[in-house]
Amino acid sequence: MSSILTGLFERNGDYKRLEDELENSGFANSDYIVYLKEDHHHSQFMASVEIKDAEQSQKAHDIFHQNSVLKTYLFENMNIDQASYSNVKKYIDARSKAEIHNSPDVKKKPQHTGMDSEVKF
Repeated sequence: MSSILTGLFERNGDYKRLEDELENSGFANSDYIVYLKEDHHHSQFMASVEIKDAEQSQKAHDIFHQNSVLKTYLFENMNIDQASYSNVKKYIDARSKAEIHNSPDVKKKPQHTGMDSEVKF
């Protein structure tokens, strides 16, 4: 079964360029979905591509990175018909909640020896 590679792109990304590059590299129009908001000129967008083998996966990754992808997600055993926006967003939200995020740097104070002979009574 195929898999879906989904990418989240920057606000100033060009979704038309992404579509053109996908089609020029051999993906059919029915092999990908670009999810846009109403105001698609100034907002982030997502795209999903159906991949069937390692070669297509590498092509899609390369195209995503050339188009300033912020984060990619791979959903195995899913086809493009199952990749509706609500379904993909649900899976991304679940993965984000399960992901362990980096914690801020913690500064440790060195151990003190306590009171010593420098303290006068």
